Amino acid sequence: MRDLRLLPKAHLHTHLESTVRHATIRDLGGEPPAQKRPFNGFREFADQRATVRALLRERAHFRRVAEEFCADEAAQGVRWAEVTFTAAAHGERLGDPVMPLEAVLEGLAAGEERYGVRTRVILDHSRRRPVERLWRTVELAVRYPRVVAIGLAGDEFHPAAPFAGALRAAREKGLRLVHHAGETAGPASVREALAVGHAERIGHGIRVLEDPDLVAELRERRVPLEVCPSSNVLLGLVPSLGEHPLPRLVEAGLTVTLNTDGETSLVAEYERVREVFGYGDAELAGLARAAVMSSFAPEEEKARLRAGIDHWLNG
Repeated sequence: MRDLRLLPKAHLHTHLESTVRHATIRDLGGEPPAQKRPFNGFREFADQRATVRALLRERAHFRRVAEEFCADEAAQGVRWAEVTFTAAAHGERLGDPVMPLEAVLEGLAAGEERYGVRTRVILDHSRRRPVERLWRTVELAVRYPRVVAIGLAGDEFHPAAPFAGALRAAREKGLRLVHHAGETAGPASVREALAVGHAERIGHGIRVLEDPDLVAELRERRVPLEVCPSSNVLLGLVPSLGEHPLPRLVEAGLTVTLNTDGETSLVAEYERVREVFGYGDAELAGLARAAVMSSFAPEEEKARLRAGIDHWLNG
């Protein structure tokens, strides 16, 4: 078995605020999360993560966690990362709409230069929050070339329809669209993400197998799923890793990418898939290729990463 740390990987679904090191949380005056069991619903999960976000108060804090994110990703073989950040919420909380994002971009640029991992940013918006905040997110996103996409996140039982205008405007301005769907809610949330949200990728999407017609549509349109097995178990959405639908999603011919949601390391997630599902190196390389091809990286970057994956498998 080949060393999975050496497999060049693209990481498409991870939240910056969920990747903050425990040592950094302590330095900022907080106590690291001590969750040892599945959460009692999405709200408990979101509330715990909010306590970490609240620790980020100064420009140096945001810059630090972004640069540390790069160091940690590089150490596990990630070469391209699209990290999600809730910039508008931090801007409102701190009374400065641009500082949090600009500080994160500074940290990512420093981390890229120091550690070699290339990064882009996705700005997310909670479905529970006002449409006006999403408009501000769109306005913020278009100012910075390293912001490549926006997306709806949060409780999927809140519909996407109220945000249709802002999402359409984002698309017209050249932003890519990536929404959480099919995780806590069923296939209808994925259909809405496609129809209303013009989604190019689906964050999670683990419940699409409940709707064979939707599976066929996703397969035909080659819409990638950003699957995060350990996170799904932590949220109590799947009883165990062994019962996770990832293999069935792959067998259905869907484009499946492996991600963490910020709840573990990506190399650990690959190792779990190897152990739990018996995936060999060729199958793991296939997941890595799917993530590269589903990313928003330039074509030359995709070609370089694919060559690295082939070398890992065949070298």
